[in-house]
Amino acid sequence: MVSATDPLALSVFHSTGLAIIERFLDAHVVAGLIESIESLPPDQFADRKRRGVVFARRNLLNPDFIQSLLQRPAITDLVKAIAADAIPARAMLFDKTGAANWTVPWHQDRSIMVARRIDVAGFGPWSVKGGIVHVQPPIEILRQMVTIRLHLDSCNADNGLLRVIEGTHQRILEPSEIDTAVASREVLECATSAGGLVIMRPLILHSSAPAKAPTHRRIIHIEFGPRDLPSPVEWAHAAKS
Repeated sequence: MVSATDPLALSVFHSTGLAIIERFLDAHVVAGLIESIESLPPDQFADRKRRGVVFARRNLLNPDFIQSLLQRPAITDLVKAIAADAIPARAMLFDKTGAANWTVPWHQDRSIMVARRIDVAGFGPWSVKGGIVHVQPPIEILRQMVTIRLHLDSCNADNGLLRVIEGTHQRILEPSEIDTAVASREVLECATSAGGLVIMRPLILHSSAPAKAPTHRRIIHIEFGPRDLPSPVEWAHAAKS
């Protein structure tokens, strides 16, 4: 198991943009999270569907079970070791099943959720997803961000695991650079058992293929960013707090 306070592990993470931690959550915690997810009310803004089946929820920071999860020392210690002042900025749920099976092409995560559109130098393009304003911030903000992916089910090559190209998280890549990296660099498959965690920089190149043997592949995806954005831009959750 990778330790959040292991200097060598932290050094490798900062170099590669990725770390995988097996058995990060105990089985009873995973079972409780699945029960809470299954009890969620319908999402009126659900726009990610396959054949009418919702496979993702975008705005998942507010539920009590997510807030409790974020307060677990294992998570707070891990995030603090990597980005001391980072706060939760966005949470999502993904579930790849036989009814909702899809491909994610190679990309970098470049957008953040903000309270409202305010035209500020360095921010853009803008969009609205799931009823929330999104924008691509300056590279300095993206470099400070970190994402944790909590696996509630076993994830392997048969059910559409995450694939990454390590070391591609330092800057925003042009489409031709993405193509070159995919063609010439080693692809790492992020397999983990239920309760495992993948922690990564959002700018690392990543993708996933459709599941070959679809089962539940429930992942709670939480992004952390700097406490304050350049004024007057605010995180989406700041407008509700």
